[in-house]
Amino acid sequence: MAVHRVVVIGGGFGGLQVVKHLRHAPVEVTLVDRRNFHLFQPLTYQVATGALSPSDVTYPLRAIFGSAGNVRVLLAGVRDFDLEQRRVWLEPDPSHQMPDRLDYDSLVVAAGSSYSYFGHDEWREVAGEVKTLESAVAVRSRILTAFERAEMTASEQERRAELTFIVVGGGPTGVELAGQIGELTRGTLEHSFRTIEPESARIMLVETADRLLGAFRESLSARALRSLQKLGVEPALGKTVVGIDADGVSLAAGDGSTERVPARTVIWAAGVMASDLAGKLGRQSGAEIDRAGRVTVASDLTLPGHPEVMAIGDMASVSDGAGGNMRLPGLAPVAIQQGAYAARAIERRLEGRPLKPFRYRDKGNLATIGRGRAVAEIGPLHLSGLPAWIIWLGVHIWYLIGFQNRLVVIVRWAISFLSRGRVQGSRIIAGPEPGP
Repeated sequence: MAVHRVVVIGGGFGGLQVVKHLRHAPVEVTLVDRRNFHLFQPLTYQVATGALSPSDVTYPLRAIFGSAGNVRVLLAGVRDFDLEQRRVWLEPDPSHQMPDRLDYDSLVVAAGSSYSYFGHDEWREVAGEVKTLESAVAVRSRILTAFERAEMTASEQERRAELTFIVVGGGPTGVELAGQIGELTRGTLEHSFRTIEPESARIMLVETADRLLGAFRESLSARALRSLQKLGVEPALGKTVVGIDADGVSLAAGDGSTERVPARTVIWAAGVMASDLAGKLGRQSGAEIDRAGRVTVASDLTLPGHPEVMAIGDMASVSDGAGGNMRLPGLAPVAIQQGAYAARAIERRLEGRPLKPFRYRDKGNLATIGRGRAVAEIGPLHLSGLPAWIIWLGVHIWYLIGFQNRLVVIVRWAISFLSRGRVQGSRIIAGPEPGP
């Protein structure tokens, strides 16, 4: 009897869990990803602000599954599916060393998402983001370069524009980014320059809603707001970005008025759009695609008419079985739980055993604002300040992949907490090679 072939698309939190739970099962697993590493995405903003190095938040996929005899890792992109023939079509390989397709018996697609610019894709060329490792490193260089340019310019107007940092999006990523930039300007870079004072930088956090951290209760949102203000962050609530270019941002208020803010560094952290692979699955299966580009799957995470295909994580909207969809946050715990569920579903289907519908166990919300500052909502427990920050630290250390990464991050966070400093190597401006 032929071995059951499982193809997993994406080495993020969801895909990683599928493979980890199947590495001792009587199946043949192929993991496909464009990158050869797993990225701990919740901490990419710390790479962008110099608190951590890229190696601290990444781990090679082959190192994770090197000892698993039934797991194969492929560095490749996916261009399409043939659900009827049960095939995955890979992007062309110029070296002709890679196959052009993979056949499967079970398919799990965990391709994630990217930021949505709400119909203004031209902003993507100007605004930085921290969704990928490469973009986080680029943002780090942009932030540090802004201080260098401000130090050299003789124009006060140019200096103010260079020292203005605008973060768009008041969710956890935006709040954490703004807080870390505040720590950078009011601690790490102190006494580093002769002409400018980094603490004079203007840090704006733009949010269309009337409060930050909309997924948290209002009392914790208010505490987060106060903590950000202590770090020098200027919340711009109830304002919408209507324009971004190389010279600044245009904001519109609810009363119809507009404001132009000169700024050289804009970081986007507002809204996500599912991978385009979700749309390809939807078109072939007839599944509904929502406004965020997510494909709607059944309560067991399978596509309509294709019980052998599952979509999980940010790219999937899960039916609640009663005519609606589950309201699941776009967080790592959701993808982790769905990945474990998908692996169990494959095993049980092979055993001919039924499986109950997927149910998400909400373990709470966490967001950090800065050193010793965080908010936590865990069931009936609502915390802020140092206790919430310690919980945040513990949770993120627990989910990091690899003992070495955990140890290094603990040490670096301890040094940062005690010295208000950052990893010196993480403050390097990396980019195109400078000219002569």
